[in-house]
Amino acid sequence: MNIELLDGSPYQAYLYAYPHKTAYRPIEPAIPLSEVWADERRDALYLYVHVPFCEMRCGFCNLFTESRPAEDTTRRWLATLERQARSVREALPDARFARFALGGGTPTILGERELAAVLDVATSTMGADLEHIPCSVEVSPETVTREKLAHLRARGVDRISIGVQSFLDAESRAAGRPQSRAKVDTALDAIRTHGFPTLNIDLIYGLAGQTEETWLESLRAALRFSPEELYLYPLYVRPLTGLGRSARSWDDQRLSLYRTARAFLASEGFEQVSMRMFRAPWSKAESGPVYCVQDDGMVGLGVGARSYTRALHWATEYAVSPRAVEGVIARWIESDAFDHVTHGFALDGDEQRRRWIALTLLGDGADGNAYRARFGAPLFDDFPALHALVERHLARIAGDRLVLTDAGVERSDAIGPFLISPAVRARMDAHELR
Repeated sequence: MNIELLDGSPYQAYLYAYPHKTAYRPIEPAIPLSEVWADERRDALYLYVHVPFCEMRCGFCNLFTESRPAEDTTRRWLATLERQARSVREALPDARFARFALGGGTPTILGERELAAVLDVATSTMGADLEHIPCSVEVSPETVTREKLAHLRARGVDRISIGVQSFLDAESRAAGRPQSRAKVDTALDAIRTHGFPTLNIDLIYGLAGQTEETWLESLRAALRFSPEELYLYPLYVRPLTGLGRSARSWDDQRLSLYRTARAFLASEGFEQVSMRMFRAPWSKAESGPVYCVQDDGMVGLGVGARSYTRALHWATEYAVSPRAVEGVIARWIESDAFDHVTHGFALDGDEQRRRWIALTLLGDGADGNAYRARFGAPLFDDFPALHALVERHLARIAGDRLVLTDAGVERSDAIGPFLISPAVRARMDAHELR
């Protein structure tokens, strides 16, 4: 672990998964999917479907997505998705799912019939019982309609996540996301009208021209719709994105804006779950089967989706630039090779330990007893460098748990990179972005 990272910028990288896809490489020979899952639990899996299309590509976006796809592209993508699902289900005939998410991209760019067909893949082909497990769908103000929302709710979707980013039109335009406040309000009104139990609103801080006053204006505007969750993302300017190509820079107001939001939401009764996630006091506890992200696997469908077991993570090749993404999608659409894993990363014992620590510590804390039960050794014996977090007052020891302090939570994007192994870091650094 590189301790120097803890003393640098608080905004280094968002560790939303470990390892990052830039560490993935071709797997030769390819591994049969049935073999990959042979020794894994299959009774509480996460089913994720990735829709790699958007109505536009925002200036800050580095997600795997193609903007304004041709109608024929989406039609052929859906046909291939159905083929892939049949192949995966054949390899996992006894799989049971505890969670479902439909993400992207923007799933609601699909028409009503296409959206229904994707949900049919989840239910009829994969066997997911959407009415009895937590189900989340990502939407955008530009593409969500009352008809689509009515269908999603009728099919069992209980969580809608909408990317607003800012309630101020000028800030949205500066981020390469031209959208009107009127459309945002209309979309949020429709979501609330259709009775989804959980509404999440994504916002971004650090935008060009954003001030503490305009940031609070966005936060107050969001609360008018009584969201159960808020995700607050610091702006990152990444290579090959619209803002990344513009050479635009921004100052380190992000930390100040983060603290402003944290204090404001605390005054409104929100619980801070992680650096990015805040939960409202009126939010109900999640029901349904137990799913543990550290221990249970994920089945990803669709080009760009990630799948994982404890020992292997895999996905299609990673790309960011529009031309490269379109090429990956085109090759995937023509493929029939869905019964083998061809591109990914095998996690040895050390990498599994690091992933476990990252997923727990950056959440509600790393439980030393759970770590010992899983890996057979004390947490600090395996990773003595974790003491550096305590020494810098970024974490504290509470009984058998290592828990981030407020200072540690706000530096999560430095602690995440600190946890990355030298082997994964070398692969990420050697990856050629395209």
